[in-house]
Amino acid sequence: MEKISIKSWALDDRPREKLMSKGKTVLSDAELIAILIGSGNRDESAVALAKRILLSVNNDLNTLAKLSVEELMKFKGIGEAKAISVVTALEFGKRRQFEEKASVPKIKSSTDVAKIMQPLIGDLQYEEFWVLYLNNSNKVLAKHQLSKGGFTATLVDVRLLYKRALELSAIGIIVCHNHPSEKLSPSKSDIEITKKIKQAGVTLDIKLLDHLIVTEKAYFSFADEGIL
Repeated sequence: MEKISIKSWALDDRPREKLMSKGKTVLSDAELIAILIGSGNRDESAVALAKRILLSVNNDLNTLAKLSVEELMKFKGIGEAKAISVVTALEFGKRRQFEEKASVPKIKSSTDVAKIMQPLIGDLQYEEFWVLYLNNSNKVLAKHQLSKGGFTATLVDVRLLYKRALELSAIGIIVCHNHPSEKLSPSKSDIEITKKIKQAGVTLDIKLLDHLIVTEKAYFSFADEGIL
């Protein structure tokens, strides 16, 4: 079977170009690893090789992070330099995870949420929709961008939102989005999204604690306003 080179793919399907045009969060684990290793071998592309490496560890990044340089070099197309790049990147990720756990913010009010989200999305010229996942102590387990560049109630993927919540064993969630117009009043779409997310959470016993609309200098809290 003839190898299909990444260079022959559509631009949007090439990992590096995809990262530049759509952002890092849309790339799969295999695509990120493909960027690290740069090229595949005579029989497979970098992405195909990355997928094979992931498959060998059941697509578990924690297990992948435990592989040594020598173990990675057993894969055809992975030399010492590529193996070191992968090991280094995963080690950085692990250290970052430890740092984040050491400074996990605890949410006591909508102000705490705004402090986290305003630096991220408050001054953007386009809309982004984010989710904060919380444990039973209201500490933030993770924050995740769910949508970018405008959204409606039909475009927000509630299944993906709660899939991640289940993976993290989250007890509660807080959703946030920004208004580039600087207007804080919730739109009809904002209210529909909130209802849709809240209703889905009832079945899974994961509580929607708040929905914040954020601008650069202010915010609107559904919970504070008693309309959640």
